[in-house]
Amino acid sequence: MSFLPMAMGSNLGRWALLALLIAGSTTPASAQVRIVTREDGSRFIYNETPVQHERRFANRLLPVPVADWIPVIEHHASSQGLPSRLVRAVIQAESGYNARAVSNKGCIGLMQLKPSTARELAVKDPYDPEQNVRGGTTYLRQLLDRFENRVELAVAAYNAGPGAVERHGGIPPYAETRDYVQRVMRLYSGADFLAGSSTRMGRMPHIVRRDGKVYMTTDP
Repeated sequence: MSFLPMAMGSNLGRWALLALLIAGSTTPASAQVRIVTREDGSRFIYNETPVQHERRFANRLLPVPVADWIPVIEHHASSQGLPSRLVRAVIQAESGYNARAVSNKGCIGLMQLKPSTARELAVKDPYDPEQNVRGGTTYLRQLLDRFENRVELAVAAYNAGPGAVERHGGIPPYAETRDYVQRVMRLYSGADFLAGSSTRMGRMPHIVRRDGKVYMTTDP
């Protein structure tokens, strides 16, 4: 969800890299340069357009900005038995609908696929929206199957990895992941969502299929 990442060491290196990024930007008026500190204390710098930043952090689900992407999202969501609204929520939170997005971890495209995940899903060009959404929805379906259709846990695993969710018995205690789950679930459900901390506690949202349609429910 971040752009043009660069590892940073000393203060001198930090400001040198920052100067290079600013000087090398071809659209300085349309991009914002930011310095982010990871949980391990390391830092990276990146830039993003104000529009993309606004989309990623909006409090409501926004319309798909490219008309040609609407049938792509609808088709792959349906083929994987996913609500298209959930897929749109993940895309909005991951990339803000920036098909050229590259994160500090090397994740690519609309649904921010890791290169290794893209290879496993036979996505040859993760910058291609159709291939990216196909891969991202396939992966999201795999996570839902792994976590018994528990939407909250699948979304957490999409961010932090399924192993982290399993090790912690629920949403990992990472500020980034908890914020991410809260944001995606808010976009998906249209309301604030208090993320639980266990795979077995609380009335956790899960996906069911009824009459050929897909629903989210908290019913047992």
